[in-house]
Parts: sequence; C-alpha cells; structure tokens
Amino acid sequence: MASLTLLADFLEPLNLFALSDDEGYQEGQLGTVIKAYEEEFPDLDDADIILLGCGEQRGTGRPVNNNAAPDAIRKQFYQLHYWHRDMVIADIGNVKTGASLNDTYAALYSVLQELIAAGKTVVILGGSHDLTLAQYKAYANLERVIEAVCVDARIDLAIDSVHWNDNFLMEMLTSEPNFIRHFSHVGFQSYLVQPRMLETLDKLRFDCYRVGHVKERPEEMEPVIRHASLFSFDVAAIAHAYAPVNRITPNGFNGEEACVLMRQAGLSPWINTIGIYGYDPAMDVQDMTAKQIAHMLWYVVDGRFKGKNEAPLSDETAFNAFHLAFAEVEATFLQSKKTGRWWMQLPDKRYIACSYHDYLVASNNDIPERWLRAMERG
Repeated sequence: MASLTLLADFLEPLNLFALSDDEGYQEGQLGTVIKAYEEEFPDLDDADIILLGCGEQRGTGRPVNNNAAPDAIRKQFYQLHYWHRDMVIADIGNVKTGASLNDTYAALYSVLQELIAAGKTVVILGGSHDLTLAQYKAYANLERVIEAVCVDARIDLAIDSVHWNDNFLMEMLTSEPNFIRHFSHVGFQSYLVQPRMLETLDKLRFDCYRVGHVKERPEEMEPVIRHASLFSFDVAAIAHAYAPVNRITPNGFNGEEACVLMRQAGLSPWINTIGIYGYDPAMDVQDMTAKQIAHMLWYVVDGRFKGKNEAPLSDETAFNAFHLAFAEVEATFLQSKKTGRWWMQLPDKRYIACSYHDYLVASNNDIPERWLRAMERG
C-alpha cells in the first residue's frame, strides 16, 4: 500500500509533544500505540481505523479556518487507555486548508477516496457538518452506491440559507448521478425541523427518527446503522449539558447515548467513513465536548473490535435460526451467537438487519414496520 504515502501531499503532520503538553504518554494510553504521522507517513497496511482531521468551517459562513478542533479532540483521545489489543489505529494528520472551501472539500474527498478504495475505515474529526458532502463525494467519485446515516438535531435541507452547513443534504440527496441507495436521519428534534422536510424525505422512502424515539429504544438504531457505508454525526445532536459547544438546543442525546450510537457504527461491517462534526474549541467549556467526542471515538474502536469476528450469514453454525409466519408470510430470523444481532428474511430471500423487537412483533403475527419499509423500497 505504498501508493497511500502520496496522500501526505494533502496532509499536515502532527506534533505529539504539543498534543501531550510536552509530557508524553504513560504506558497503556492510546498515545503510545497510535501510529501517528509525525515525521514519517505511517504504514497503513494493517490499520483497522485511520484518524483524519479536517478543521474546515467556512461552510458555516465563518472566515476563520484552522485545525484546532481535530487537535483538541486528539489531545483528549490520546490520553484514554488502550483496551483493544488486536486493533491497529493510525492517525494521518490534518487535511491542509485550501484557498477556498471547495479546495478543502476536494482535498478531503481525494484522501478519503484513496483510503476507501484501499479497504480502510476512516474517522474524520471536523470541522463543520457540511464536510459530510465531501465525505459523500468520495463514494460518488468511485461510483459506489451506498446507504448513509446522519445524526443531527436538525435536518440540513434549509434551501433559503446561503451556507452549505445548513443545506448540504440537498446536494447530497438530489444531485445527478446520485449514489445514495438509502438515507436515514437519526435524532432530529421536531421543533427545529420544518414539517415539509419530513414529508419530502418520506416520499423518497428515506427514514427519519425523532430523538425521543431513539432515546426510548437506542438498540433499534443498530439495524438502521448496520448497512450504511457513510456515518455522519453532528455534535448538535448531543444535549448542551454533555456537549457545551452545542448552542442550538439544550436537549438531545446524553453522553452515554451518543457513545452507544458510535459503538453501533463501529460494529457495522460496512461503514468505512465516520465523520464527527460541529466541534469548535473556542465554544467549549473545560474541554468537556472534546472529552465527550474522545469517549465516542473510544466506542467506535470498541464496536469495531467486537464486530471483527462476526461470522458470514452463510455460516449456519454461527446463528440461531427462527422460522415463523406472520400475516401469511413465511420468514426466517437469524440471531448471531457472537454479537446477538438479528437479521430477517424478505420474500426474495434477502436478509436485512433487524432487531429483537422486530422478531417479537412478527412472533405476534404482526408485520414489523422495518419489513414494510424494506418492501416499499424494493
């Protein structure tokens, strides 16, 4: 994978002494095991997760742009302890700031495109939420049809705004040719969303999940996230008390719920880009948001560690199979013996991700809503 060293042309190396306040790291801390781009570009051949910073925030209308945000997150993450001995984490530094916003987009999706093509999983430390558009363009340039999940208190379809941060989803979901097979929005807060936005997304057979619904049954989001390739998380989805940089709303997910969603993203065998956006260190209080994001990153690693050994569905010995009929439809449900995750069979014999709750609904001779939505989309 020597060709990936050419990516260094788009990147700025890290200063580990600055990140550790010249104190270095103790044995067992992540800072001692992460393969960081400091003087030499790291070998990425065996990397399970690659960190990539991009502090671009001109999509919000702010003229200032630097990489203080990714480095502030790293400062907290590198101090955490390393529990996952088989996981190799690399950090390739920060995307160089372009002369224009589009130049930074181009640099970001160029780097992501190469890493995706090489079969790597990348976590982007942002930067404003519109960087999700560059995240998507990496797949579009590879002509890969994907499923995408966004976690945000708002739905960024505000066509009356001149800022990409407010309306990037319009370009992402409607541009031609389009490579979005399915889109799910997780954690929206009703009073922050124009009802017509939800109607539009529903007509497109996309799924939206209100924050209250997710908080009641966070395990129901795992099947939503499992088949995605692109995962994008705006810290505006986290309540202000847990993420002080969120000045949009006092409500949202608590810290543990945010970590659960990130662990679900790490657990997915298909997700290969995860973006964490909306962090501004100038708006933080005692680095609490940076610490929250660092903990979320730790759970991405935890999820990937747990999911690495999941068996393929063809391995019948690795799953419990449950055959039943609901509403005159015969179906098989599978439960993994290793991770406890569930799948259900459609009439065309395809298996889709589902939950234990879907199995219980079907057991009562009712049709799971997830099954219906899948049938509608075909």
